Amino acid sequence: MKIKFLLVLTSLFFFMSACSKDDNEVADNLETPVANAPKDVNDGGFKAKWNYVSNSKSYLLDVSTIESFATFVPNYNSKEVTDLNEVVVGLKGGTQYYYRVRAKSETQISDYSNVISVVTTGSSTIPEDPTFLKVKANKVANPFFVGMAIKASQLTTGSPYDLILKNEFSSISAEYEMKMDQISTSSGVYNWTTADKIVAYGNANGINVHGHALVWHNSVPKWLTDFAGTDTEFAAEVKKYITDVVTHYAGKVKSWDVVNEAVDDNGGNMRNTLFLKRMGPNYVKDCFQWARNAANTAGDKNLLLFYNDYATSTNIAKQDKVFSIVDDLKASNVIDGLGFQMHNTYLSPTKTQIETDLNRAVAKGLKIHVSELDIQVNQFNDISTFTNERRLAQKEKYKEMVKIYNALPAANKYALTVWGMKDNESWIPYSTDLNHVGNDWPLLYDSNFTIKSSHTGFLEGLD
Repeated sequence: MKIKFLLVLTSLFFFMSACSKDDNEVADNLETPVANAPKDVNDGGFKAKWNYVSNSKSYLLDVSTIESFATFVPNYNSKEVTDLNEVVVGLKGGTQYYYRVRAKSETQISDYSNVISVVTTGSSTIPEDPTFLKVKANKVANPFFVGMAIKASQLTTGSPYDLILKNEFSSISAEYEMKMDQISTSSGVYNWTTADKIVAYGNANGINVHGHALVWHNSVPKWLTDFAGTDTEFAAEVKKYITDVVTHYAGKVKSWDVVNEAVDDNGGNMRNTLFLKRMGPNYVKDCFQWARNAANTAGDKNLLLFYNDYATSTNIAKQDKVFSIVDDLKASNVIDGLGFQMHNTYLSPTKTQIETDLNRAVAKGLKIHVSELDIQVNQFNDISTFTNERRLAQKEKYKEMVKIYNALPAANKYALTVWGMKDNESWIPYSTDLNHVGNDWPLLYDSNFTIKSSHTGFLEGLD
């Protein structure tokens, strides 16, 4: 009986020791908390929020005006909080802040959470920076073109558009007037007038001209849509068009989006366009090869050829498909760069998502063109005026995008192009595809040609 009793005591001792060890392991390995978007943002503060962490007794909150947390807002350096939120007070209106949190249990402290960005409401007393964009971009360690999407009607000498373009921008892209349905009137017949005006303007003023775009499923002229010939004859018409346009602008247009938006948004498949149906799955490579051949024949050995698409930072299946196309084009030595449209919002994509996307292109040795940048602030149609909070949030998102781009290796930089000049002329508020028919203010200038905080944010991204 005595032996059995000793065995029971021994077993109980090991069981309790094991439990104690498990408890210590939990304490030693506190999960990292997840910080959430702030609530109740106002002129002087906001409510910081985060998720519960098992076994934590409290949380340590940091608040800073610097994303690296090199300094802290007074009273918010590892402030201990026992709840899952904290009302942060005593802040300045119209100011960018960042917060993060750690879980704590006795002497154990977790890793830092993700960093949350928040802009307090109210007006900042700091005036906008009037520095010209291209002037500052030309002074960075590895300069790049600062581009603008334009229309031929804006290029009248002495107009506000003309003055801004000459002062601020070193590259232009035609918003729609250099697409196939604008140039090709029938087989082998072209109306060059408007496109020629755009190209001549750039050449005369020392502004780079990026051609947009040779092949896009939404800019097919009616004569080609209705083409009754064989598929082989259809492909010959596309080849002729590409050859003639590249030849016409040889030495004048420095780069082309050869194919635009060939990948579907769902499932990472090829978009079921007229070109895919009539030319087959290799049509993208065929178009690039025809463009390359035309440039070489015309003696334009420096022409850069880009593939251009949108939403690849957040749609990973689409991103993967785009890069599979790129791999095929690189194997044939017919592509130089990749265009990332970046029709973004003030909330999305995240910095990490954008960097991951661009870095895949860097790894493949491609030039990168942020080709159609604009940043929506009213994608949910939840505001009727351009609020200070959204104004400053947009400023920070422009700053983030430019900072990401400016950090790219020199060999991979080409241009960062904003898709339009004035808010009231942007395509975004009028797009039924975006389900976003309403007010928005996505660009660098307001309806009166006045620079916005987004313009200052662009400049700050170059610091």
